[in-house]
Amino acid sequence: MPVSTALLIAGGIVLLAVVAGFVLRAQDGRRRSGGAVRVRPADVPGGELATAALVQFSTELCARCPQVRRLLGDIATARGIPHVEIDLTDRSDLATRYHVLQTPTTFLVDASGAVLSRWGGVPDRRSIEDAVAAASTFQEQS
Repeated sequence: MPVSTALLIAGGIVLLAVVAGFVLRAQDGRRRSGGAVRVRPADVPGGELATAALVQFSTELCARCPQVRRLLGDIATARGIPHVEIDLTDRSDLATRYHVLQTPTTFLVDASGAVLSRWGGVPDRRSIEDAVAAASTFQEQS
């Protein structure tokens, strides 16, 4: 194989990796729909869900999880909703059940366990506050 062909192939692979990195970085922390996922009360520490709750999935070695824990704790305290943390280190079955592919991952769930919104990575404070406000407004109207 000529050197020029090998360099073109290597350059193409590097370019593809850079583009993929930018796409993944753009998706980090973005709010998404929870889909049809429901959190079981038995999987949540304490076994109960309030009208709305922030559920954080983390691991022992997660470098960004303490930052998200503080952020969610502040928001939960200000809004009067619970914030629970599930450590996936010993509960990898929950990562499979709830389709958690990275830590931290955050869910906003209602009292029935339905996931209203989800964030992978470090979420934006405003995004979480908007989702919690929308969930509270919806539940007050119901």
